Amino acid sequence: MTGVFTSTSLLLRLCAAAALSLAVFGGGTAGAQVHSPSHADDLAVRAESLALEGRWADLVSICETAARKGGLPPALTDRYDLAKLHCDVARRHAEPAFRRQLAELSEADARLVYGEVLGRIASHHVDAPDFARLAARGRRAVDVAIGEPSFVALHAPQATPDRLALYRDQAARIAAARPVATQADAEASAAWIARAAHSILGVAPSVTLLEMAAAAVGGLDEYSAFLTNGQLDDLYAQIEGRFVGLGVELKTATDGLLVVHVIPGSPAERSGLRAGDHLVGVGGRSIGGLGVDEAAQLLQGPEGSLVTLAILRGPGPARAVTVRREHVDVPSIEDVRIVDPATGVAGLKITSFQKTTAADLEAALRRLEQAGMRSLVVDLRGNPGGLLSAAVDVADVFLERGLVVATRGRSPEEDFNYSAGRPGTWRMPLVVLIDGDSASSSEIFAGAIRDHARGTIVGARSYGKGSIQGIFPLQHAGVGMRLTTAKFFSPRGLPFSGVGVSPDVPVQVASRPAADGTLVEPVGDPALDAAVEVARRASLPRPVAAQPSPRSTAAR
Repeated sequence: MTGVFTSTSLLLRLCAAAALSLAVFGGGTAGAQVHSPSHADDLAVRAESLALEGRWADLVSICETAARKGGLPPALTDRYDLAKLHCDVARRHAEPAFRRQLAELSEADARLVYGEVLGRIASHHVDAPDFARLAARGRRAVDVAIGEPSFVALHAPQATPDRLALYRDQAARIAAARPVATQADAEASAAWIARAAHSILGVAPSVTLLEMAAAAVGGLDEYSAFLTNGQLDDLYAQIEGRFVGLGVELKTATDGLLVVHVIPGSPAERSGLRAGDHLVGVGGRSIGGLGVDEAAQLLQGPEGSLVTLAILRGPGPARAVTVRREHVDVPSIEDVRIVDPATGVAGLKITSFQKTTAADLEAALRRLEQAGMRSLVVDLRGNPGGLLSAAVDVADVFLERGLVVATRGRSPEEDFNYSAGRPGTWRMPLVVLIDGDSASSSEIFAGAIRDHARGTIVGARSYGKGSIQGIFPLQHAGVGMRLTTAKFFSPRGLPFSGVGVSPDVPVQVASRPAADGTLVEPVGDPALDAAVEVARRASLPRPVAAQPSPRSTAAR
């Protein structure tokens, strides 16, 4: 395992390529959602319509947040899982590097991949494996794949209607004749399915086996995932905070993609892109209606290459913007400033928890101290998480000693207590600003500050993600897996899953309906204003901070 990762699925960070999973970030009020019968019925009707139209990414989009918070109506669970399978197969086989690896992968090595995936699940996943269910989802994934035109064109040259029916009959016979109870049973069943797909449809056994491996991981929980070559590289780049690309974060929109954030100093910023812009075309091609991964592929390219984007901003026609793909350093600390010089209220925003976050935070605090900081607002709104070790180190900047977070898994080797205790604690009054999109590592930090009474939590209840994921590169094919290995708990032993962190000072910020039925965002930033007011009242007459020691990112 190469790292302990806590993030929710991120916004599509197109610095290099597509995000690690579907690029639809789940926002809204944290905690398990309670669906009224009418809401559930409306969701079911919409999901049925999207399924009939084959709009699988949109179906995932409307269900994902509720599924992650345990609030998806049971009647939609199977349809949601089917949509994820459709999206996953399309995404994987749209990736050129993955297709190249598949072409070179032998059946023997693919069997090893499948066996290693099941073995990792058996030894590390937070829940005991149900091998029968994993094998059944693998068979279903193959059935989905052979119905996807893009997959058939690449891998199933003999997939006529008659042969598809023959294969499905044979797969059902294999499942009935070979019940699965153990890992060995699952591996044997997968080998038979791969042979049937090869002899009847012409699908290479390695292709079938990797589809079944991916399905086994993806069906465990909402955060475990099979990682292709490109996804694994993207994840490492995300942890390091360095990409090749444009420097924007995007999410889906009806007409293409919405620019959510432009990274300071990035080629996108230099080209004039702003948050709120709508990206409607890439390289002369409209992206309205495209799947998010297909749109992401159009934005990828080597360092130094140019891409022309069609951008909509307000009324009027789209305009063309040409951006050069470059190395982009993604800062995890932004908006470092003195908010109120009269009282010395300082503020900064932590956008994610990556390797450099704690060191970058120390540097920002030194600048703020020199500028007259007496109290500090740490803005975690929209922060989806990142490295667990980074969250511990950031908490350690403000805590003198004591437990920061505890992890508990099925295996004793997943049980850890992470504590503060480094010298050089910053002691200024602290306010932490959170919202429903503050998740995982953000919640670890906010929970530690709350439990140690080190600061005041302001805003809205956080997302409620209480699990951690390990990153496991596999021995063959250059692929890997992100696997949920444990759940984490606050210093007082409080869970985060489905609960989140509740603010000491709640601030409800909601859009209001205008006369024409559109939603109007509130003027200004009421949540930040409330946090600044709390910090203003707590401001010290002078800075109180120890001299920080050099930063270490190792977990303690």
